[in-house]
Amino acid sequence: MTRATLYAYTSRGLVQSVPVPGQPRERRYSAEDVQRLKDRKEARGDPAKAAARGLDWGSPVLESSLTLIQNGRLYFRGQDALELAERATLEDVAALLWQAETAERARLFDQPGRLAPAQWARLRAATADPITLMQAALPLAGAADLAAYDLRPVTVRQTGARILRLFASAVTSQHARAPLHRALQAAWAPRKTELGEALRTALVLCADHELNISAFAARCTASAGASPYDAVSAAMAALKGYKHGGATERVAALFAEAGKPHRAEAALGRWLRRGERIPGFGHPLYPHGDPRAALLLRLAKSAGNQSEWRLVRALSEAGGRLLHELPNLDFGLVALARVYRLPEHAPLILFALGRTAGWIGHVLEQYALDKLIRPRARYTGPPIPSEAQSSDPGGARAARAGKRPAMRPPTTPAAQS
Repeated sequence: MTRATLYAYTSRGLVQSVPVPGQPRERRYSAEDVQRLKDRKEARGDPAKAAARGLDWGSPVLESSLTLIQNGRLYFRGQDALELAERATLEDVAALLWQAETAERARLFDQPGRLAPAQWARLRAATADPITLMQAALPLAGAADLAAYDLRPVTVRQTGARILRLFASAVTSQHARAPLHRALQAAWAPRKTELGEALRTALVLCADHELNISAFAARCTASAGASPYDAVSAAMAALKGYKHGGATERVAALFAEAGKPHRAEAALGRWLRRGERIPGFGHPLYPHGDPRAALLLRLAKSAGNQSEWRLVRALSEAGGRLLHELPNLDFGLVALARVYRLPEHAPLILFALGRTAGWIGHVLEQYALDKLIRPRARYTGPPIPSEAQSSDPGGARAARAGKRPAMRPPTTPAAQS
């Protein structure tokens, strides 16, 4: 990009520019904005290549007004997420992400549950794993919640609140109408009232994180016209993957293998020697450190459990020395669970409960678009027979060239499958 082009983009507001302290004639320009413009130019030259990159930490593939990650900070609808985490409840942030009216907010989370005690009893008899219980409750509650098929925004917000309360009931064994962080604290550590504030902060920090894989799964499902229960079910399945929310279980395994502060570096070394990627460190969107983890680690330090905190600190410092990376959200959630001696699945539960607010926000946006998410794949398989090429020359040649063949307009909904 030439200097003249850079100035032109800056004057049009496409590249952010800030002055350099102490050098009045010098300015710095946003590398992220410049890269975005470069990607846009490349996309015009090779749309298929650009689309493939967009699915792998690349260019944006759709628009959203929910969350912004910029300059190492996280924002929910323009509000700093870390500042919200200092004072807001998850219910407050859900109402913000869902754009609920002020008068509507008071009623959102004061709705009866959709599963009877006998249904809960059968589910609990089938599994003791709270994450599996949350997943199993979704289709049963969805089948009993006919209003969930009304996809107007006001109704989807109400359905989203019922889903969040459904998950809370799965974890706390009661339909609590108290704020979620207080219900969790009462279930996990009734005598530790200070834990409630730490849980509130963690839930808010987990509420959304732009277009991660679980949010994208929810949006794809919602784009097909499925109910919010089904969209959240798809998101939960993605969240459990060990590369997403399931990474908390690998971080917990790392803590368990280290055991003591003086063994932290040796434990990391064993993972490296086995060729395993160390979980809990680094994040592509935060090259200078995940701010969510930094806040959670401050809370963990102040919990008063010095023996566990020393292990947290030792692992964090060892990761910095060996990996040159800082802890991420997964590490922060496990650290918080360790110092407060929370149940085994607490980190993933907090992740799922908090992120449900974001999933519903994405579902609301996708319903408003009323558009099926249907990307195309670039064919890289074996060549097709020559006789097939002659019967469909345009399509076959286009497939080999990586171009999209000309297509007739679909005549039925099935043609979009």
